[in-house]
Amino acid sequence: MHTHSQKRRSLALTIAFILTFSLLLAACGHPSGNTSDVNGTNNQHPSENVSENHVAPSTNNRTFTDALGHSVTIPANPKRIIAPYLEDHLLSLGIQPAAQWTVANGKQEYLQSAGLEGIPTINYDLPLEEVLSFEPDLILIGSEGLVDKGKYEQYSKIAPTFVLGDKLTQDWRKTLLKIGELLNREEQAKHVLAEYDAKVAETKEKIGPILDGKKVAVLWLIQKSFYTVSPQVASGAVLYGDLGLQPPALVTEIGEYAQASWNPVSLEKLAELDADYIFLVNSNSPGNKEMLEAPVWQHLPAVKENRVYEISSDSSWLYSGAIAGQQVMDDLVRLLNQ
Repeated sequence: MHTHSQKRRSLALTIAFILTFSLLLAACGHPSGNTSDVNGTNNQHPSENVSENHVAPSTNNRTFTDALGHSVTIPANPKRIIAPYLEDHLLSLGIQPAAQWTVANGKQEYLQSAGLEGIPTINYDLPLEEVLSFEPDLILIGSEGLVDKGKYEQYSKIAPTFVLGDKLTQDWRKTLLKIGELLNREEQAKHVLAEYDAKVAETKEKIGPILDGKKVAVLWLIQKSFYTVSPQVASGAVLYGDLGLQPPALVTEIGEYAQASWNPVSLEKLAELDADYIFLVNSNSPGNKEMLEAPVWQHLPAVKENRVYEISSDSSWLYSGAIAGQQVMDDLVRLLNQ
């Protein structure tokens, strides 16, 4: 049985693998001076019309206990936040980070037009020298595994460092609410969730006549291998959880025993996929074209019925968050009505 820390190390490696191979390599953006409010840079921003975007400045520091038991004093109005892999939540609250998370220069492309464009990058494992160079006044960490081996003590000497913890960050809604609490934007976080729920209801009405009673699968093709999304995370949580779409038996079966966000599917198992619709995140890596021409793929029901919709690996389908989920829903409506 895996320990909690082993799971997190495995997840970190998986994330690194995902970005290294699936994201377009991009040059570092233009340096950005301060963490600031996002001012309508993307029409898909979930809180673009929220009056709370301009929150009245707090005059008092507040103290919270993080997932590791540290008592952390959060600055009243932090201006230079580093929050690796939590950028979706910051942008949802109208806040730009001082730096954005990256692996091998691969960025979260779906967030660039939502407010990250031009924000400099910081490596996913947060090298101490890089953290120092940004002079942060607050560091938010998602996973305990990112601050093991004495890293927490090093980061906390640079700026107040709050660890949200794996248990919390498994649920993006709870994560958003917690970050809203830490940054004195609780009401805005609640408003973002209300907007998201309204989007879910609207999307259900639009896709219901098409997908009602149909089995839907999300696959990711990378390096000549197929992966299926867990029903609890990323686009899986949106389709099966939020929208209530029906997963094929294969997706349910794999989801019952697998612990990763994306789980490999052998060609033998792929032949069992009886989905009526397939949404394929295609990384376009070497060998992928060959896989899509293979007999096992060509004989799938959705393929024979021409109900396969390809999605770029730069899209939000690999991620979780209010912005990611809304973009997934927009993609669904667009693809099914094209």
